[in-house]
Amino acid sequence: MSEKRIAVRYAKSLVDLSVEMKVLETVKEDMSLVKNTCDGSRPLKLMLKNPVILASKKRIILDQIFKDKVSELTLKFFKILSRKNRLSILPYVADEVLRLYNKINGLQESTVTTSIPLTSEMRGEVVKFVEEVSGKKALLKEKVDKDLIGGFVLKIGDKQIDNSIAGKLNKLKIQLMDA
Repeated sequence: MSEKRIAVRYAKSLVDLSVEMKVLETVKEDMSLVKNTCDGSRPLKLMLKNPVILASKKRIILDQIFKDKVSELTLKFFKILSRKNRLSILPYVADEVLRLYNKINGLQESTVTTSIPLTSEMRGEVVKFVEEVSGKKALLKEKVDKDLIGGFVLKIGDKQIDNSIAGKLNKLKIQLMDA
């Protein structure tokens, strides 16, 4: 079974337990911290995936990193992953917990990439559009990419709207090559 499928099962169990214990918000914050820490530390990711390092050593390292920063439930979850020798999937579990949290709370993650930073008026229009399309409250991430020249690329879940000048030029180039 793939690591991502296994992570989905562990994440679902953690979310279900945190809902039952009424600490979903805390676990979401913990998993957000875990995700950001793993994303920002390549050595940590490599250590988690390294089969030579014992699971108990990995757990000790995680405990040292997150001891005073995450809840007791999250630390116990690390212990379970360690016991099952599944700490390598921790970044995937964190991603999946955040996805499930958004699903439970009716939130839609979306990313808009533009060539210049959005004004508050433009941001409001994008948020309004995302909410109309998805029927959910928008969680908007903004990126600036100078290579777009102008326009925007909007990702809503697994859908993408490319209304950038660079995207239009690429489409035109493909059409000219086909003709």
